[in-house]
Formats: sequence, structure tokens, C-alpha cells
Amino acid sequence: MLITFLKVVTFIKSGSKKKKITKADRLKQIQEEEEKRQKEEEEARVKYEKEEMERLEMQRIENEKLQKLEAKDLERRNEELEELYLLEACFPEAEKLKRDNRFLSQWKHYIQCDGSPDPSIAQEINTFITLWKEETNETLEEVIEKSKLVLNQASTLADLDSGNMEKVIRDESVTLYIWANLKKNPRHRSIRFSETQTGFEIPRILATSDIALRLLHTHYDHVTPLSPVLTPSQENISIITDFVKEEVKSVPTAVSKDLQEEKKQQENESNSVHEEETKAEGQGDVEEQMCPVQEEPETTKYEMEMKLISETVLAAQELLLENACEKPNFFEENEVDLCQFTTLGGVYHLDILELPPQCKPMKGWMIVEILKEGLQKYTYPPETAEDLEAENAFPPIEVTLEVHENVIFFENPMVARWDAEGKHWKTDGISNVSYKPEERLITFNLETFCPVTLIQDAHINMPYQSWELRPLDVNKVLLTVTTVFTELQIQIKENLCMLASIKVNNKNHSTILEEKWMTPVSFIIALKKAGLNIFPTGHSHLYVVINYKHPLVEVKAYRQMALLSSAFAFCWSKWNTACDSKKAIFQVREHLLKEEPTQNPNWTLLMFSGDRAQSLKINESSDAFSEVLKEETEFHSTLYHMVKDFASQEAMRAVRRPSCQFVDSVCHMLLSTRLLSFS
Repeated sequence: MLITFLKVVTFIKSGSKKKKITKADRLKQIQEEEEKRQKEEEEARVKYEKEEMERLEMQRIENEKLQKLEAKDLERRNEELEELYLLEACFPEAEKLKRDNRFLSQWKHYIQCDGSPDPSIAQEINTFITLWKEETNETLEEVIEKSKLVLNQASTLADLDSGNMEKVIRDESVTLYIWANLKKNPRHRSIRFSETQTGFEIPRILATSDIALRLLHTHYDHVTPLSPVLTPSQENISIITDFVKEEVKSVPTAVSKDLQEEKKQQENESNSVHEEETKAEGQGDVEEQMCPVQEEPETTKYEMEMKLISETVLAAQELLLENACEKPNFFEENEVDLCQFTTLGGVYHLDILELPPQCKPMKGWMIVEILKEGLQKYTYPPETAEDLEAENAFPPIEVTLEVHENVIFFENPMVARWDAEGKHWKTDGISNVSYKPEERLITFNLETFCPVTLIQDAHINMPYQSWELRPLDVNKVLLTVTTVFTELQIQIKENLCMLASIKVNNKNHSTILEEKWMTPVSFIIALKKAGLNIFPTGHSHLYVVINYKHPLVEVKAYRQMALLSSAFAFCWSKWNTACDSKKAIFQVREHLLKEEPTQNPNWTLLMFSGDRAQSLKINESSDAFSEVLKEETEFHSTLYHMVKDFASQEAMRAVRRPSCQFVDSVCHMLLSTRLLSFS
């Protein structure tokens, strides 16, 4: 047993030892590995070459396909552009209607002969104001009414509690607050006008002085235009207006010149033909050879005039979107940049006046001293050095104002004072500003009384987060613009616009602008005055990071979107920021009025360069941007012919139904909001 056990142990030990690899075996192993590597490399090379050949073949096929599509697009380009021109005839037609309406309005004003000036003519306005100032002849009734006003002094309006006088006079566009310090009680330093939160906290030195405080709140801003700095937006508007006027005036002359050139060309052709006939026949009468040129029919003249006006309108729209302004760098310290900020809620004119003599009863009579020079301003703080020796003797005045109810501030408003000497708004001399948005009250300290206003960043709602344009009815669409703070829904019908709804922080907000139809220009001005500015100017790109698009691309896109807006919906695409400035990307879908709204509508992604429209293979949920053409689609020169490939006949018939004024209004709103560059 012992011998057997030793044999087993010896066998196990010998088996556990590794077999020694010889040099020949190692070389053989290396050779096999090298052959395997070469085989794998060869297989990879063959596979790569095969895939590359397949890729090149697919690319060749794709290039041939694109070349055929481009050739097809080029072949029918003139035909498509001619059809587009016929559709865009609505723009010059709308321009002529607006021009005729202006002439009719001027004529009606002229034949009324009521003495009121034409607001569009500066000379008439200046004449009217001058004559108004020089008017001295008044009737006896007018003199009596003014006498009653003079004899009614502050003592008759004294408050029973404080003994001081306060009065609030309200009008549609003006609110006047008056307070007179009749008792000069140093304890009565807090002033609050009845039924309002507007008031002052005056220092002791004013509480014991013969003064009156006057606050005139004009709900409009007539002070800012006094600034000598002409903003770039005003310059652009002036340039564009002059450009359109001059170009439209020259249209009849251009048409007549074109007709004369055509006639001359026809005469030359006619003469050459008859000369050849004379040479060939050797005979003929001169009168028979010189055939008279027929007059151009009125239809031809009209078409040429409309074409020239259309080109003029297109050029003006392109000029409107040109960013030719440079950022102003000439503002003084603490001066408000009126290109970046805007005044809201009107102007508050704050004045301290010397209290005029009060009426005194004497033996049944009321005696009052009438000052020839009228009301005099009270200087605070005093200008002389002696009065200013005492430190903190003239502390600032605390002012509390009610913010106009029709103005929306998305951030705490800034307060600015009017510098009468430099004629601009400044922010110095104002401290301790606090705002209560729920109560719509703003409180601040003012070193001296002067006109003040509230300002807000004019571009606070730019850039936009998204937008959508969809039809509601015949000649009626809904434009929705969503910003960081608000969502605006604007209805457009015929030549009118209306604010349908507004949401602030996802909550419905009521405003007096709702349900009021206005012309596009009046509507834009009203929204800006309410703090709802979604209308960029020529300098807005200097204050907002935008997705710049070439003006001509934008203009052509907006015009063609307006033409299709009666049957197609358009909306924002995230890929619009991925393409270059010479291309715009947006979504489009057919939207007939009888359709029920769906949760996930089927949108088509289009890319438009002004001269070419194409449908993209990607969609909004794709991972990466690509300009690859969608399968089974073609290139087209216009958006109209692009959507025609997938639209129903009913939708294409609906495109031709809207009025020219409606299409022009939609285009005007798209041009004013510049959705493709500011979203």
C-alpha cells in the first residue's frame, strides 16, 4: 500500500509541472498570430472598401437625384415665381387702398373747414398752437367763469381734520393733485390724498412754510420727445417713409418711360421690317410701311404700375429690417438710454408753489389779493450758499405714487427724473426706491421736485420662447407669442388687430386693450404704451441676443406666410437657431376651419432661403440637425408651391379667398414682431 501511495504522489507532482515551450513552438505561435492579424486586417480592409463603395454609390445616386430635383426646380422656377407674383399683387393693392383712404381722410378734413389742424402736417399744427396762444378776445360768459375760478381759493376747500386744503381732479388722460399748507402745523407732515394712496412725506421745514404741492399726472408722455437725441428707430421710420413716398410718386413716371421705350422699340422693329419688305418688293407706299403704333391698353399700364409698386413695397419692407444702427455711446453719466429703456405710465409733474394770499371775510365781503404775476414756484432746496450751510437742513421728500392701472411692469420699475437743462431723463437724485406690485404703489425719495417717470427695459420680453400663427375664420387668424413673462394672443382680421388674451406668469390678466379692434399701427403703439412690447426696432439687436436672419429672407418668408395664413398654420422650430442667417426653419401644417383641434398635430418642417423651400427629413424630436431632404419631396422656389405638394385642393382654394387688406395686415404684424430673428 505504501509503494502504491508513493507512486500516485509522484505521478501527481510530475503532472502538475508545466510543459516547457520550445523555441520552435514559440516561433510557430507568433507566425500564427501574425497570419491571423493580417487576415483580420484584410477582412476589415475589404469590408471598409465595400462600405465606402456602397457609400459613394449611394452618394452618387443621391447627388444625381438632387441634381435632377435642382434641374426640375430651375426649369419651373419662372413659372412658380410668375404665379407667386400674381398672388403677391395683394400687397400693392393694399398699399393703394391705404393711400386712397389717406387721401379721402384729408379731403373730408378739408371740406369740414372746422379750423382743426391736420395732425400729419406740421405747419398746420404750429399755426394752430400759435393762434391759440394769441387768442385774447373772450366773451363775457368766459370771463365770468374764469373769475369764479380765481375767487374760489384754497380756504373754501380746507379739510376739517387737518385744516389744510387738498383736491383731486380727474380726467380721462390727466389727474391733478393739489395740497395747500394752510395751517402750517409741523405735526402734519404725512400727506395722503383722499380715496388714493398717492401722497408725500415732507420735512419739517416745508410743513411750516407757506407752500402748496401740485402733482399733475399726464397719462401720456409728452416730455421724452423734447430730448435732442433722435433715436435710431425714429431715423429708420423717417428714412423708410420718405423712401416709400418718393418711390410711389415716381411709379407713374416710370410706367410712362417703360411704355415709351416699348413703343420706340416697336417702332424700330416695325421700321426695320418694312425696310426689308421694301427692299424685297422694290415698291410700296411710305404710309403703308410706317404702321402707326397702337396705344397700350389700360390693363398693361395697370399691371406695370402694380409691379413697380410691389417692388417698392418689398424694398421698403427689406429696408425696415435692416440693422444699420450703431449702439449710442454718447450718453452722460446716470442718463437713461432711450434706445434700451422706455417710459411707461405717463409723466408725474411734481411742483412746490408759494401759497398765494387767501381770501379774508370783512364786513360781509370776501377780500383777496390778486397777484399779477400769478403762481410762483417755491425753491427747494434753496440755491444760495448761506441757506445750505446747515447740514441735512433740507432732507429729500418721500413720494408715493400709484402706478397707472393700464400699465404692466414685469420687473420692479426704475424711477427717472427729467433734467430740464440737458433735456433728458436721469436716475441721480433719487433714492430708497421700493415697489409693491400687489398694491401697485412705488415709493422713493426725491431731492427736489421735478417731472419724474417710471421706466422699464424695452426688450424685457425678447427674445421670444415660441410663437404660432393659425387660422380662425375667413380673413381671421390668431398669432400667439410666448415670452419669459407672458403669453400674448393677437387676433388679426381684415385691416384690424385685437388683443384676444394675455397671461402673466401663466395666469390670465385683464387689460382695457382686450376686445378692442385697432389698425396695426395704432395697435402696436397701444401695446408698447401698456408695457407689452414685442416689437423690435432697428437697434434692438444691440441689447438682445438674437438669431439673426438676413432681412430679404425674413421679408420673403413673412410675405409668403401671410399669403398662406388663411389655410395653413405656422409655428416656431428649435432648429431655426441651427441653420445660418440666410436660411429660416419653421413648422407648417394644413389647418382647415372645419378641423377639430388635436393634441399632437402633424407638423412638417420646412427650410426657406428666400429663393428655395424644402421639406427636411428631421423633426422637432430629432437628436441632431441635418439639411437632408425629406424622402419623396422636391425643391420649390416658393412656400406656396412647397405646401401645394402635400396640401388638399380645398386648402389651396382657401388660400386665394382672403382680402388683400387681411394679407397685408398679417404681413405687417409678422414684420413688426420679427419672429424668425427674435425667437
